[in-house]
Amino acid sequence: MPASLLKFFVTVSPMAGKHARVIRSATPWLFLAPAVFVYSMFLVGPMLFTLYTSFYEWDGLSDTMIYVGLRNYIDILFNDEVSQLALRNNLLWTAGAVTIPTLLGLLLAVGLNSVSPVKKLLRTLYYMPAVLPLISVGLIWGWMYNPHFGVINVFLRAVGLEQWAGGWLSSYSMALPATFITYVWSHVGFPMMLYLAGLQAIPREQYEAARIDGAGLWSTFRNITLPGLAETHVIVLSLAVFNGFRVFDLIYTMTYGGPGRSTHVLGTWMYFQTFQYYEAGYGAALSWVIAAIVLVVAIPYIRRMSRD
Repeated sequence: MPASLLKFFVTVSPMAGKHARVIRSATPWLFLAPAVFVYSMFLVGPMLFTLYTSFYEWDGLSDTMIYVGLRNYIDILFNDEVSQLALRNNLLWTAGAVTIPTLLGLLLAVGLNSVSPVKKLLRTLYYMPAVLPLISVGLIWGWMYNPHFGVINVFLRAVGLEQWAGGWLSSYSMALPATFITYVWSHVGFPMMLYLAGLQAIPREQYEAARIDGAGLWSTFRNITLPGLAETHVIVLSLAVFNGFRVFDLIYTMTYGGPGRSTHVLGTWMYFQTFQYYEAGYGAALSWVIAAIVLVVAIPYIRRMSRD
């Protein structure tokens, strides 16, 4: 090989290797680029625009936007009685969503944790409402709550409890609890399935050892089942908080925020402000209040799951 050609390869080889390393390091980002572009265009971009809008008074249609700073957020937290009521309803709803469906799902999972045909059928029946669209669930239960021909009032009258029958969704005191019962019915199946998956991961040897040692059902549940479901608890409770603060479909379908404004939550009040009253800036601020509350729960959840 001529000396000049040898010198050329010696000079070019390190450069070629460097370029190859750069290309290899950039390859994953090239594959991610389309997804990142779509994610930015349809999620990150609108989120940032909504944050920008929340500092303005704007009807969502005109070109006129009046800068108001933090006034929308101050009104939500201190001045707007409906926003404060919606926040209280959200907190009550979320507290119920964290406790009742979770507890029922856990009890159902423990009771149905076997492979018998009957229990497989019961699992399916309990989980079926979880796959139904919440709009459909709201319409079905709205008919069931109908004061004239609803199956609930018909049943109460048939068994002699006519004094309990009434307008469930038109009562200021009963509309929100009645809607929450629908939520429980439709959301018990999902934590049940998660807990069933968690129960499958607990070694059978621990239960056998506890039985040999003479441990009772409660002692076994408290010392083996509950600690063994620690990671499942994190997932179930975090999702319950997310769903509790993001509730919209059932309230909108069943009560439309009524009677009056007694069943509004932050999601429905945000919708009314933005699309009914044309207060897009105020609605954007409400959306970021919801996002901030959810992020307070989401960040510890994500860090916990990432560490594990």
